[in-house]
Amino acid sequence: MSTPRWISHFGLKSVPFTKDIIDHDLWVPSSRKSIVDDLVDACHERGHVSLTGEPGVGKTCVLRAARQRLPESGFRLTYCHNATLGRRDFYRQLCMAIGLHPKATAAAVFFAVSEHVKALDSEKLHPVFLLDEAHLLNQQVLEHLHILSNYGWDSSPLLSLVLVGLPELEERLRFRKNRSLWSRVHTRLSLGDSLPEDTNEYVQHRLTIAGCTRSLFDSDALALLHEASGGRLRDVDRIATEALKQAARRKLKRVDRQLIAGVLDTGDD
Repeated sequence: MSTPRWISHFGLKSVPFTKDIIDHDLWVPSSRKSIVDDLVDACHERGHVSLTGEPGVGKTCVLRAARQRLPESGFRLTYCHNATLGRRDFYRQLCMAIGLHPKATAAAVFFAVSEHVKALDSEKLHPVFLLDEAHLLNQQVLEHLHILSNYGWDSSPLLSLVLVGLPELEERLRFRKNRSLWSRVHTRLSLGDSLPEDTNEYVQHRLTIAGCTRSLFDSDALALLHEASGGRLRDVDRIATEALKQAARRKLKRVDRQLIAGVLDTGDD
């Protein structure tokens, strides 16, 4: 496959702004590192976590960074993303994710999961269930999760639940009907808006990975990029990529504020 001309124009070895990136090259802004620390600590303490934030603020990056720091010798991570299922189908999905054969009834599925969790504990492996898009969880599932977090008369924390979603997740967990689960979530993390320096750091990090050690964006261009994207990484990726393509077509070696403004004016924001 031939290299796109705009990549060659800037002397890059790969596309800089893409979600296809290995964990080793993952970027976590300095302002988010304490969030990763808190998530990792909670898993080591066998606690439960809620992680909320608007779309594109870096929730997945935080999860992937935490995964790197939880050794396979002590943890078994299971990622579930289909949050719209009913209770039985949710547990059937969970069974398949952890390598069990789904059972016919919700009770049988729950029993299989709970026994598997106990078996992992006997092997000194702590299971961590990452439930993405948790703000979309079926209410029956949400009401049942507190049972999954309760073993041995609430004295044996055999697994950690990590509930990840939009800010509405916390609003739902605060409902009276969900208070049993919410009371067990001691680590409550929220990702606020990214800072301008986060965007600057991210852009340079991705360019460096792609083989460019110099800055390709003027400071004014970065300021407008942050303002237009709100620091949301998916928006940063899209706008920055289009700006680089436009610069290459014009045979420019740097992206200035005017070029970013042009990209926004043409509806690519």
